[in-house]
Amino acid sequence: MNPFEINFLDHVAIYVKDMDRSIDWYQRVMGLKKYQLEQWGAYPVFMLSGKSGLAIFPAHMDDPKFPKNSRHISIEHFAFNVSHKNFTKAQEHFKDLNETFTFQDHHYFHSIYLKDPDGHKVELTTLMIDEKDFY
Repeated sequence: MNPFEINFLDHVAIYVKDMDRSIDWYQRVMGLKKYQLEQWGAYPVFMLSGKSGLAIFPAHMDDPKFPKNSRHISIEHFAFNVSHKNFTKAQEHFKDLNETFTFQDHHYFHSIYLKDPDGHKVELTTLMIDEKDFY
């Protein structure tokens, strides 16, 4: 039996060279809808089909003040969507396993982040408002 249930793959976060070009491409070519939320500032920009999609961040190619990984064109993390109940269960499960994770409040969502054995960042996220008010 699983200690908590995952609803679906929520998003994959990517770093891109040109935000406008990427946003245009994902709208025009893939038909994704743009979500740029005031509370989050200039980025991330979400490109969604229904409840799944991409979180797009700018790759800071030559700026040493940004983390090294943000200067590469790459996948930053991937996120699984869970219910509030399973968000709590997951945290309890990770604590029982002594698995390190961090919590972040993203205004509309709450998220926890942990790393897999190869260092990939994995996010569990839960919507904190009624989904009709977001999607």
